[in-house]
Amino acid sequence: LVDGGMGFASTNVLTKESVSEAVKKAVKLAKAAAKIRNKPIQFSEESFHQVSYEVKMKKDFRDISAEEKMDYLKLIEEKVKETGVTTPMRFLRYGDFMWHKIFMNNEGALVESLIPRVSVTYNLVVFEEGQMEQAPFVQRAFSGGLELIEKDQPWEWAAKDVKALQKLIKEGQKPPEGKVDVVISPEVAGIAVHESVGHPYELDRIMGREAAQAGESFVKPEMLGERIGSEVVTVVEDPTVPNSWGFYLYDDEGVKARPRYLIRNGIINEFLMNREYASYLGLKSNAAARALNYNREPIVRMANTYLAPGDHSFEELIEDVKLGVYMVSFNEWNIDDRRFQQRYIGREAYLIENGEIKHPVRKPILEITTKGLWSSVDAVGKEIEFYPGTCGKGEPGQGVPVWMGGAPARLREVVLRR
Repeated sequence: LVDGGMGFASTNVLTKESVSEAVKKAVKLAKAAAKIRNKPIQFSEESFHQVSYEVKMKKDFRDISAEEKMDYLKLIEEKVKETGVTTPMRFLRYGDFMWHKIFMNNEGALVESLIPRVSVTYNLVVFEEGQMEQAPFVQRAFSGGLELIEKDQPWEWAAKDVKALQKLIKEGQKPPEGKVDVVISPEVAGIAVHESVGHPYELDRIMGREAAQAGESFVKPEMLGERIGSEVVTVVEDPTVPNSWGFYLYDDEGVKARPRYLIRNGIINEFLMNREYASYLGLKSNAAARALNYNREPIVRMANTYLAPGDHSFEELIEDVKLGVYMVSFNEWNIDDRRFQQRYIGREAYLIENGEIKHPVRKPILEITTKGLWSSVDAVGKEIEFYPGTCGKGEPGQGVPVWMGGAPARLREVVLRR
């Protein structure tokens, strides 16, 4: 940052000469940018630390052979075959990597982190009675060692998925139409908070940076303090969740991370901000700056976004639903470029009738606005679950690991289509 202009340069040759050249290039670009900016870039004033941290692994994947890692995928194969469900196409993937970062600036920050990340992904196609259904690219992923995969048991998730898809093919019926109650699972709640809350609450997007790339936001800075949902809706964005896929304790500008309450009791509470965009509102950064790699600039990103738990058991969520649908997972979703109009198409879903879960229903479609969605929630469950994903943003693109999820929730009298 020079004279209100910002320049960015990188090198992967760690010699004094190469680093010096990269710095000179960044300064040159910053000075050139400063001459054409109408408004100088500023950074928020922050407290910085000199700290190092590491996510420990009980079972270090660096000590395990490729053949042993393949055993996790073979176990998925075995468990799926044991179900007796016909699965003519199976895509299985194991992945692990270490993120070793060192961040420093001339304001006193020196942060070193070592975060191992491990994942198992599967895509399973079920074929029964001449019909096909699939569980497209389901991922189980964590920051930590192989003990987390073994505890999570993705092979059991896969077996459950194919049995549910088989049941859908054999017993699935048309869903109800019109105004009904809908109970959404943590998985569906997760994609909804990620797309309709997380992205539109990124302050760089709100202020127009993403307009030519990923779109705009229906949210405006002056909407802080406005109601967007019912009192039972609280949406949290928290990089510090232990062993989460989006875990970090300090962001890529050296700012200490904390939970961010994007919506608190239905009220727009805060935005996701880095130092630059926080300064425009006279605020401090809430540590939302992330970079995919050394050669990408840190930009405002999500980490782990979830619907905070309420006080209802799952049984209480459905017990007084006369007619509705329980949407467990989704086949498809889409949302407009302002993050306001959206739709979710169920994959595994069930009819709810007189407080009881009945037969599977095929592809129920929930089309709704963001405000309509969160205003219709009248009860939230106690238990939370998380689902991993890779969140895309920026130009050049930066796909970073995130979790999304939270608690199940009940939506009253929303329009369901089929």
